[in-house]
Amino acid sequence: MKVLAIDSSGLVASVAVAEDGVLLAEYTIHHKKTHSQTLLPMLEEVKKMIELDLESVDYIAVAAGPGSFTGLRIGSATAKGLALALKKDIVEVPTLEGLAYNLWGTDKYICPIIDARRNQVYTGVYHFQGEALTVIKEQCAMDMEELLDFCQTLEGQVIFLGDGVPVYKECIKARSEEKYVFAPSHRSHQNAGSVAALAMVYAKQGKIVSAAAHEPEYLRKSQAEREREEKNSDSNS
Repeated sequence: MKVLAIDSSGLVASVAVAEDGVLLAEYTIHHKKTHSQTLLPMLEEVKKMIELDLESVDYIAVAAGPGSFTGLRIGSATAKGLALALKKDIVEVPTLEGLAYNLWGTDKYICPIIDARRNQVYTGVYHFQGEALTVIKEQCAMDMEELLDFCQTLEGQVIFLGDGVPVYKECIKARSEEKYVFAPSHRSHQNAGSVAALAMVYAKQGKIVSAAAHEPEYLRKSQAEREREEKNSDSNS
């Protein structure tokens, strides 16, 4: 099985190709350029470096959300366009599960956090049972203090990762420096290699969708939509 994976759900843009459990290529960049500038050139570079025939790809995998609204739209549009052109199905990997898969094999609870502003994070809680990633708390948007209250009930250490860590690190450490630890920098952000690896697991389980059916999962409305609704509500009151 060969998978082409894309992750542009956060600050990082990443493209990877994996085949039968082997990561053939991964191109990840964390810089100031927008994903609309970087993603397709990165894909073209990967294609050229490993002499990839896109027709040989079995599935297109994409980090399907939650995350940056603009980033998710760019990643989904790219994945959808490729899948339609190549007549391939899509494997939708929840962003937070892809992040958690960065830490495959750890015996700690894994808690990815993506900053959602207004003291909220996109998050979920995961744990490995053998080689299987199990969901302790489904991905959702929630208040950071509520998340820490939930993590406090878990018996064992919790490892945090994601772009929410720099924002909330001191808040987390203030709760308990013994219970909470942080992933190293090279494992703390989205990467398409993990998306590809998890996509192969999900494809074997039949978790695939057609290109036409794929839609990103935002979990909540964008700030612009919320502000428009608030403005309309005020004008009607």
